[in-house]
Amino acid sequence: MLNLIIADAEVEQVPKELASHRTIGWLAWRKGRLPTEIILNSSAHYEALRGFVDGDRRGRPDIVHMGLLFALDTPLNREGLLRTYVHTRNNQIIKIDPSVRLPRMQNRFEGLLEQLFLVGAAPPEKPLLQLKKGTLKGLVEGLKSRRVITFSDRGKRRSISEAYAGLSRDDDVCVIVGGFPRGDFLSNVNSISDEMVSIDPEQLTAPTVVARAIYTYEETLGITRSRLAR
Repeated sequence: MLNLIIADAEVEQVPKELASHRTIGWLAWRKGRLPTEIILNSSAHYEALRGFVDGDRRGRPDIVHMGLLFALDTPLNREGLLRTYVHTRNNQIIKIDPSVRLPRMQNRFEGLLEQLFLVGAAPPEKPLLQLKKGTLKGLVEGLKSRRVITFSDRGKRRSISEAYAGLSRDDDVCVIVGGFPRGDFLSNVNSISDEMVSIDPEQLTAPTVVARAIYTYEETLGITRSRLAR
């Protein structure tokens, strides 16, 4: 089983400090919501984020959206061997039902997130996304994985297949991928990781790392071969 965590993800409701900005107020009015009930989006709210704390990395639900679309459509997920979680900068945990079919359009995905952050589940009648408070450390410890691998530019340079060496289907492994566009993890990933791995001399986007991490795991376990042999 592969437990995938997109960690320190820049997904959040508009902070109170930005709620009075005219751009945010106008967009909230169009949606029929309070400013603090809509999802922060750096593309739409770039003026408000100028000079704001960590404004150059916040408001990036698109990173999570792309990463989840890649992950949930994989053979690994269809085989029931993938569990996916999102941990946000504000220490909130989103648990993803493996059967969920996320909207492909970014605006519809943000609408789903707005509902999730307001009521804690989306859709409320049959929760496929669930939100609760929790730290990255608490999430990782609760998963009780045999091995915890964090992909980071600060890690030891090696291939993903080397990091997965010796794993079998009976072994739970947890991989952590940063859900932010630049900078470093806000959480102390060193204290919860068995290994920090850098898989390329250049910085790769989070969705790319997600896709490569899952594909290599599939190859390590022979998922592709077993599916093609059916």
